[in-house]
Amino acid sequence: MRIVTDAHIPFVTEAVRREWPDVNICPLKPEQIDAAALRNAEVLIVRTRTKVNEALLTGTAVRLVCTATIGYDHIDTAYCEAHNIRWAACPGCNAQAVCDYIEEALKEYSDTKTLGVVGVGHVGSLVAKMAERLGMDVMLNDPPKRIGVSLDEIAHNCDVITFHVPLTGAQADFPTYHMCDEAFLHKCQPGALIINAARGGVVDEQALLRSGHPYILDTWEQEPDIDGEVLQHAFRASMHIAGYSAQGKRNASQACLDAVAAAYGLPRIVLPEAAPQGADTAPGWLARITTTLQAQPTAFETLRRSYALR
Repeated sequence: MRIVTDAHIPFVTEAVRREWPDVNICPLKPEQIDAAALRNAEVLIVRTRTKVNEALLTGTAVRLVCTATIGYDHIDTAYCEAHNIRWAACPGCNAQAVCDYIEEALKEYSDTKTLGVVGVGHVGSLVAKMAERLGMDVMLNDPPKRIGVSLDEIAHNCDVITFHVPLTGAQADFPTYHMCDEAFLHKCQPGALIINAARGGVVDEQALLRSGHPYILDTWEQEPDIDGEVLQHAFRASMHIAGYSAQGKRNASQACLDAVAAAYGLPRIVLPEAAPQGADTAPGWLARITTTLQAQPTAFETLRRSYALR
């Protein structure tokens, strides 16, 4: 069996070579993962940088796609299912890391009384508990789970609103693309802070910029070619690293390996617990990331890849 994996996904290549010696694993940079590279590969392991669709998969041997991420909007799941290609994501793998990011954001903003949490899954539920621990009032919105209040109530009552939803389009039962749009922002309290550490398309960035609301963005439309004006006006900004903790990365890699083992009857590999890799976590770390990114707006991907895991 042959596996092609994004070379930036940690632990996977070394573990496969050590524990599954009969499996051929080929780590590639995201830009090297194309149909030719996958021609004889049965398994593909990716991150959000690889768009897994008909153009990539046609004519390949791929039968299983694993993404080392919570979200999977970069995978054309309908195409996969129609062509008997299994796929797997890693829900909850970095939920605590994203929660830690939101906690730092709230501390740096230091003016939160009522927090609105949109999306109460693995991440949102942790964020809600964290905010309550910090003494904030919390309002929840999650129609698919029948949890909480309406978006309008969130807008009218919250001075900080944070989004933790998957990115879904107009055909979904509960579409989230541009759910934070001009109409929503107009309903928000004056000066309400908007946080997006979910998916870039959840927030209409141009509407956000025009609104005058302060905002914190970790995920962006058109990543890694982010809008420089949106970046420069951000209260805080980062390069899609909210979930970048050593343990979160380990959890994602473990989930991908588990999916491969289950699909092909291989012995389960248990990865060791992961230690932080030296990230700056002293108070004010998000402000320092913001300064670095705003000074190098075209270095989004380079800064992301070189980020030391928390």
